[in-house]
Formats: sequence, C-alpha cells, structure tokens
Amino acid sequence: MAKYTLDPVRYDLDDIYAYTDTNDERLQILNDPHITHYRTKTIKSGNVLECEIYPVWNTYRATGRARKTRESRKAQKSLNAKNATKNLIRLINANFTDDDIWGTVTYSPTKLPLTVEAAQKEMQKYMRRLKYYAERHGYPPLKYVYVTEFEDDPEKGKKRVHHHFVTNFPDRDVAEKLWRNGARTQTRRLQADENGYEGMARYISKDPRGSKRYVASKNLQKPQITIADCKFTRNKVNRLVNEKLNRRAVFEQMYKGYNLTSFTAKQSVYVSGAYVYVKMARLKQKEATKREIHRE
Repeated sequence: MAKYTLDPVRYDLDDIYAYTDTNDERLQILNDPHITHYRTKTIKSGNVLECEIYPVWNTYRATGRARKTRESRKAQKSLNAKNATKNLIRLINANFTDDDIWGTVTYSPTKLPLTVEAAQKEMQKYMRRLKYYAERHGYPPLKYVYVTEFEDDPEKGKKRVHHHFVTNFPDRDVAEKLWRNGARTQTRRLQADENGYEGMARYISKDPRGSKRYVASKNLQKPQITIADCKFTRNKVNRLVNEKLNRRAVFEQMYKGYNLTSFTAKQSVYVSGAYVYVKMARLKQKEATKREIHRE
C-alpha cells in the first residue's frame, strides 16, 4: 500500500494535533495499526536543535479526515506566517552570535517613505553603506536580516514606518550614524538564551505590515536539516508520550552534546498517532565533558 504522511510545511501540525478528551480515545489513536513508523526531522540552527516526530501510515484511510483541514485563504495565510517565523528564527540562530548586533531604525516625519517599496529601498541603501564601511575597514563580510513594518491608515490618520535588523557589523556607534533618515536609531548586542535568539526573532517579525516577512543577505548559512525513518518505532513513541520512558535520557543519549529544554506531545481527533516536538540546547564544552565522565 502507498505510504502517507502529513507535511509539516503544508499543514500546521500544532493545530491538527490537539489533545483528545479521553484515555480510551488516546490509546486508540496511538495504537492505529496503519502507522508503519515515525519520521524524525532534525533541524540544527547554531546552538539549538529541534526534532519534529510524526507518523507515516500505510494507507490513506488513516488520514482521511485530515484532508478536511485544508481551509480558507485566511488559514493558509496564518500557516505561511508561522512557517516564515520558524524559518527566520532558525536562520538567525544559524548565523549570528553574541558578538553581533540587532536594532531598530525609524524615520523623521519629513523623510517618511510613501510606499513599502520606497521603505525597502532605503533599507537596501543602509545595508550597502554598512557593507562598504565593513570592506573599507577590514571587517568580515556583512551578513544581515531585516524586517520592514509599514502602517498607513488614512482613517486613523496614522503612518508608521520602521525597520528591525540583525547584522554581524561589529561597531554599534558607526551602525547608528550610518542611518541617514533621522528619528530614533537604537542598536544592542545579541544575547542568546537556551532557545538561541528566538525571543528577539519573534519580536522583530511580529507584524511586518504589507511587506515581505524578512529580507536576508545571500551569504547566510541555512540550518542543517536531516530526515530519518529509523529513529523511532510506534512503540517507542507511545512510551514517550505516556511517560513510560525517561524523555531526557532518550534524547540526550541520541543527541550527545545537547541538553533537553522542552518536550511536547500532542494527539488529535483528526489523525492517528502523535506529533512530538523537542527542543534542545548545545552544551558548553565543560558541561559536555562532565556529562561524558559521569556516564563512564
């Protein structure tokens, strides 16, 4: 029989996999014999590792109701926004460090761009000035990501335009001076936590009105993504979901050098099986060495 799985890019698995109401229903969903195995998607972005674990079925019948989740353009727009935010978080985590900076630049009233396109051009000019300065002063090749927020509401009489950016340009004072459109310019050093720069990335991408969700330089490294069909059996996933296995031990043994920071397991009334999402943080060298000694 043909094998079938839900694509996490085409479907919002967080919405499809909502918790069921009864224990009997959960057991039935987990033990569907049509589940042949679980697929594991591993994403490494800088010091953050994510796992998306989801079922593969040997028949379309097991997922028949899932196809009804294709809904309106509004739902698709929401899914696109969520995927764009995920991609931005991973891109920033994979390319920037605490040595780099992020900031916000705004416009004085007399220099407000009339359109999103005009605002994007101003930001491109700014990135070119940073790049030129970096080349002249022997800095590393410029890397950047920026988001444009453009709000023009005639009814409210409100027009707001500003940009958020992340870059490896090392000099904050120079970066602020090279913005030539007046108003407020503010930069600060990046500060990672166990989720890398996710909090900052979500903040700068929260509402990119009327424009692309983000623009990135071409020299950024992409997150490392691998897909495997042999890491988890149906039985092993069931035991993880029901907490009959030590989740931390399983994942920290599988991904040595990383510390488990979050584990989420969801089940659905639409599809059988479970969706497991795991996030891990890379251990510092001293911590990794201590852990290996302890295991020995």
